[in-house]
Amino acid sequence: MLLVRAVLKKRDYGSRYTQNNFITAVRAMNEFCLKTSDLEQLRKIRRRSPHDDTEAFTVFLRSDVEVKALEVWGSPEALARERNQRKEVEREFKENLFRNQKLLKEYKDFFGNTKPRAGKRTTFLQGPGKVVMVAICINGLNFFFKLLAWVYTGSASMFSEAIHSLADTCNQALLALGISQSVRNPDAIHPYGFSNMRYIASLISGVGIFMMGAGLSWYHGVIGLLHPQPIESLLWAYCILAGSLVSEGATLLVAINEIKKSSKLHGVSFYEYVMQSRDPSTNVVLLEDTAAVLGVILAAGCMGLTSLTGNPYYDCLGSLGVGTLLGTVSAFLIYTNTEALLGRSIQPEQVQKLTEFLESDPAVRGIHDVKATDMGLSKVRFKAEVDFDGRVVTRSYLEKQDIEQILNEIQLVKSPEELENFMLKHGENIIDTLGAEVDRLEKELKVSL
Repeated sequence: MLLVRAVLKKRDYGSRYTQNNFITAVRAMNEFCLKTSDLEQLRKIRRRSPHDDTEAFTVFLRSDVEVKALEVWGSPEALARERNQRKEVEREFKENLFRNQKLLKEYKDFFGNTKPRAGKRTTFLQGPGKVVMVAICINGLNFFFKLLAWVYTGSASMFSEAIHSLADTCNQALLALGISQSVRNPDAIHPYGFSNMRYIASLISGVGIFMMGAGLSWYHGVIGLLHPQPIESLLWAYCILAGSLVSEGATLLVAINEIKKSSKLHGVSFYEYVMQSRDPSTNVVLLEDTAAVLGVILAAGCMGLTSLTGNPYYDCLGSLGVGTLLGTVSAFLIYTNTEALLGRSIQPEQVQKLTEFLESDPAVRGIHDVKATDMGLSKVRFKAEVDFDGRVVTRSYLEKQDIEQILNEIQLVKSPEELENFMLKHGENIIDTLGAEVDRLEKELKVSL
């Protein structure tokens, strides 16, 4: 007896195949110049939504949309002309929009902006924004009084302290700009938003501390050592340093309390929160004010030695010491913010926890090539190659089906073509089930983080 093996003919899809592609209503109207009334006549297909806020959404077959577009416009050439006309209109609209925004800005600059920007305003009334604004006010006042004391006494240490406060004020103003930019909504050019602006501002702030604070302090200290000058009465300088110690200490306490509250919220220690640069703006204020308090103590000590001995070299050494302190702070800020911008791995314990979580799921057979990057501001990017158990996924699909109906469909299969249609139908549904399993795991991972 001769057995004949039935084999399905292999289908050649070519290098580009889009007949079974789905597109949304927005794409259909934008790319094929159709109206909503045109789409109402087409087949509507409900698919699993890629967004967390909706379970399913409606799509159309691209082939149906292409046929409808040719029916509406008559020919591919007419459709291409309409696309070009719409692109030209869109370009003119963008130019007019830019021009109108520029005119509106000029109008607001001249007459004043009467509409309050509540979103950004509340940003500076709580959390890191509040810490930065308090630091700007206090450091600005400290700079003014220290500058007066330096003009009166000529002390190198007091000059370093004045420059220190000026650098802190400028850098914290930069941090405030970074915070205000980081809360901007994502746009077409920056689809993931502007949250990294805090790290960029903190990085520039660290460079500014090094150049403006440490550099000028070292320069003035060296000049003082090479060309010592007599110092006037330091009484007023001591008074201003005492006031600075109190005000800088108050700002430092505000930053410490904010970091304690945030570290407790994230379930990490105070030290880990600072070292991981989870909140770069508050970190900068914390380190700058710590350096400020230590700098005031150092400057006061060196000025005291100069008063007791009459030797101006102690005062110059105080200036060099403050510069070294600022250089250390700036190096730490540059390092931590650069690491955050580059994207560093999360703690191995957290990676192990996420891996074990995935491996314990019945639908997962294996996890490979795991990468978890800390993106900053409590965001983690997790990537892994997951080997799914096809049997579990298929069983998950079958548990939601009418088994009697599937058995009846199987009994009706009499030819290879009918078998192909049966397999294609359920195969596509099983792939959708796999996608739903991926969505479920993503949501559970977010909760576990």
